[in-house]
Amino acid sequence: MTLAAAPAHVRASAPETRLPAADRVERCASEERPPPRPDGQDHYTISEVAAHTGLSVHTLRWYERIGLMPHVDRSHTGQRRYSNQDLGWLAFVGKLRLTGMAVADMVRYAELVRRGDGTEAERRALLEETREEVVRRIAELDSTLALLDHKIGVYRELEHRAGDGHRDDGRMSVSA
Repeated sequence: MTLAAAPAHVRASAPETRLPAADRVERCASEERPPPRPDGQDHYTISEVAAHTGLSVHTLRWYERIGLMPHVDRSHTGQRRYSNQDLGWLAFVGKLRLTGMAVADMVRYAELVRRGDGTEAERRALLEETREEVVRRIAELDSTLALLDHKIGVYRELEHRAGDGHRDDGRMSVSA
């Protein structure tokens, strides 16, 4: 499902309330980059978050607008103030993006996390569906890698024979 085809509530702005960390953040088993500051000193500007995550400022704002990013605190001047928990959530979203999960499904997952208790089965189902697709893609890539390894071996053998004085007649087989 594309974002354009998603229901209006999926395309709506991020919610206005900040939920407890346990309901907002689902961390990956291991985060690749630890947060730059300890909890309690973790107020980041949008530019700092962009630099840390590699996401553009535009993407971070878009994530908020579509509901993929929980409500981000604001300073008294209206400037966004991200936390370590926000960085953890963005790391998780980055992993979901790498799986190829549709944006609408990521937004749906984020909505379920915000709703909290009672949504675990739906969250699990979304993740299991994504996992099945990842396993399928890995198998496809493994098959492709095996084919590449075979062809590389064929060319190495041809090069080896050419180095020994054997000449290939220059014709390529159908499976070349």
